[in-house]
This record gives sequence, structure tokens and C-alpha cells, in this order.
Amino acid sequence: MTQTPCDVLSCVEHERLEFELLEVRTRGQYLTRLRSLTREEQAEWDRREQRALASLVDHELEHGCNR
Repeated sequence: MTQTPCDVLSCVEHERLEFELLEVRTRGQYLTRLRSLTREEQAEWDRREQRALASLVDHELEHGCNR
């Protein structure tokens, strides 16, 4: 089965969005290991994670891409 350039780009974009979500989660975990977060900081990390997850889900819905 041949992949179109659009399919390949979708997979690359999917991979980028997965990496972005993983990076947000990992940074948040490392930061909480260093010190306790204030409520505002925790809320900001939660928002960042939600945005990254929403971008990934939107991409999957738009392109039907699950890698």
C-alpha cells in the first residue's frame, strides 16, 4: 500500500503532537519532584497538558491519524 505525501505529513504531525504532550507531562513531573507547586502553577501545568492533549485529539479526529 502506497502512502500519499499527506499521509506521511499527518504521521509526522501526529508524532510531533505526541512528543509535545509527553514533554509537558515529563516537565511537570520533574518540577513536582523538585518542589511543591503552588495552586496557580499546578493549574497552569494542567492547562498546558490539556491543550497538548486537545491538539493531539483534534489532529486524530481531523486526519484520522493514529500513526
